[in-house]
Amino acid sequence: MQAKDVMTSPVITVALDTPVPDIAELLLTHRISGLPVVDQDGRAVGIISEGDLLRRVETGTDRLRARWLEMLVGRNVQAADFLKTHGRCARDVMSRPVQAVSPDTEIAEIADLMEDKRIKRAPVLVDGRPVGIISRANLLHGLLRNRRGGTGFGASGDEAIRAALLEALEGQSWVDLDRINIVVNDGVVQLWGMVDSEEQRRALHTAASGVSGVKRVEEHLNRNRFVG
Repeated sequence: MQAKDVMTSPVITVALDTPVPDIAELLLTHRISGLPVVDQDGRAVGIISEGDLLRRVETGTDRLRARWLEMLVGRNVQAADFLKTHGRCARDVMSRPVQAVSPDTEIAEIADLMEDKRIKRAPVLVDGRPVGIISRANLLHGLLRNRRGGTGFGASGDEAIRAALLEALEGQSWVDLDRINIVVNDGVVQLWGMVDSEEQRRALHTAASGVSGVKRVEEHLNRNRFVG
């Protein structure tokens, strides 16, 4: 199984000069915990997670060190900390270098990367540009898919079904694809993520059922309890 089989796509990105409050709003609105930062050519140059915004001067959570400890960590570390807590835009607070994978990267290799680098997500890049993002949750979805005994991992038929469903849903205003993950195995579509209503759930099921080649649709969707 590869990154392209379980990644979330399309992926939300921000520019280098995106203000920090706008980034926080994106994370909250789309209920995601991290996103890539891209340059003017659309290439990934960094990544921002909730952890990068954890300590901010606006909320009084910026790091305060004792004088003797400041002397130990050095001026470069102090400057980096100040930039992280006081920076105004993405280029100031993002983490780099980007720990990325390709669509064909095996998920076992991705798991090793996340463990070795102690990261929770990795952008999926083609020619340096994000085409998706894969998180620990995506890997867990792949684990459950494996447990169900499928044999068609990465098969062109499953890839075509997933691509067709994503294309059908893209541009639909009633669905937030950043909150939905689609996994296809041996013609069985698994829907993971969050929906706001019963109508959204039914619409997703209908869309998946309507794709040619789909044998069955399995739902693993949670209802957003904060939305009426």
